[in-house]
Amino acid sequence: MSGFPGAHADRATAEYVVVGAPLDRSTTYQPGTRFGPRRIRAVAESFEDYDHHTDSRFTDLAVHDHGDVRPGGDVGEYLTYLEGVLGDADRDGAIPLLLGGEHTVTVAAVRALDPDVFVCLDAHLDLREEFGGDPYSHSTVTNHALDVADRAVILGARAGSEREWDRAAEADVTVVPPAEVPDWKPQLDGQAYLSVDIDAADPGFAPGTGTLEPFGLDPATMRRVVRAVAPHAVGADVVEVNDQDDDQAAVLGAKLARGFVFAHADATADR
Repeated sequence: MSGFPGAHADRATAEYVVVGAPLDRSTTYQPGTRFGPRRIRAVAESFEDYDHHTDSRFTDLAVHDHGDVRPGGDVGEYLTYLEGVLGDADRDGAIPLLLGGEHTVTVAAVRALDPDVFVCLDAHLDLREEFGGDPYSHSTVTNHALDVADRAVILGARAGSEREWDRAAEADVTVVPPAEVPDWKPQLDGQAYLSVDIDAADPGFAPGTGTLEPFGLDPATMRRVVRAVAPHAVGADVVEVNDQDDDQAAVLGAKLARGFVFAHADATADR
């Protein structure tokens, strides 16, 4: 497997650690997220090293690619192991960047990094306690995140069960509908974890995802959110990319992943 393009730093000196998590177990409609990390890495090969927004080069930002953490048979055990890998990066002073895989992998990152706020770009609320008897369904991620974080901000949500919308009305959840996301500004009290479910994008831009939901976000809006939240983040992920399109979802995911690194590095350079 080829590493993330430009991620040439040694693990010992890395400031960012890319970790692939090709879990593909509970996708509701269109499977293939096991290929997400591979496709994201592959399409990033064509990107320019230089970012004019921050006047920096990706190859200068001390990014290391850990490779993929491949799942076994038990999802709970897998998440515990993945949590350990991400926690090791955090303890070494590096920012983990997780490439999914279905959204369930985010649970490991939130547990490892213990953020105050869970910020998520997502078409779905993901506030179920279980789905089809599965407590680790990809539709339970925000519910799990709230076991750790004090609150959740869900940007671009437009689908959920009646019970999920009732849960979303409680004080520890903020839902920003798609039409309001372009004007949203982060007012985050404490450290954040940023999760980018690629299905937040309108499927016209990123059809390669498991559960397509129309009337979503455009790529420019998602980029603005990622770059705005990055300075507050202790880690991030891009999830739910699959191989069921012509790499539109993977290209968007790869650009957002790199945009997170550029914006975070630029904001923290003088700290």
